[in-house]
Amino acid sequence: MVVQELGWDNDTDDDLRVSIEDTIDADMVDGDHGNVVDAVILWWRQEDGDLVDGLVDALTDLVGGGVIWLLTPKVGRPNAVDAADIAEAAPIAGLSQTTTAAVSKDWTATRLVAPKTPA
Repeated sequence: MVVQELGWDNDTDDDLRVSIEDTIDADMVDGDHGNVVDAVILWWRQEDGDLVDGLVDALTDLVGGGVIWLLTPKVGRPNAVDAADIAEAAPIAGLSQTTTAAVSKDWTATRLVAPKTPA
């Protein structure tokens, strides 16, 4: 499984990153990977700009039917992203929101699924 990581910064949760890499038994690739990926980890903060644009950019290398895990600061943390903003942005970007869960002390993950492409 190839997982692309976008939006990494000094505020990301390194323990969570290591856990993801341990789970996939590989390093995550960055935005310059250039090949198709199975999933995208997208770290996103309110200050990062337009969420729809960020999600569309995250789809660039994602295989049809792939998953984007949108990681946002938890409610009450600096730069938290309102759940309504995610619910509004996902369908505009062509994604379906499926699950949201707290994944660390400071971050929440929302699972977004891209539509499958015809074979």
